[in-house]
Amino acid sequence: MANKKAYVLIQTETGKADAVVKTLRGKPGILSADVVTGPHDVILIIQGVDTDAIAKIVVNQVQAVQGVHRTITYMALSGD
Repeated sequence: MANKKAYVLIQTETGKADAVVKTLRGKPGILSADVVTGPHDVILIIQGVDTDAIAKIVVNQVQAVQGVHRTITYMALSGD
């Protein structure tokens, strides 16, 4: 059962936020993907069994998406 959660803030290439969200939604470990306003374009909530699983999701699934320019990951310290 997955017990670690993280928030991933994504800066995308100009005009790519919607495409990035569509690509990421529904992938294993990605609980939600939303286009947002502010200095970042997309925010994800991801979940994995441990920090290594979270890192693999970010590197292998998120950063590999065309249009993703930069990510910042915040690990949740508590919660479900």
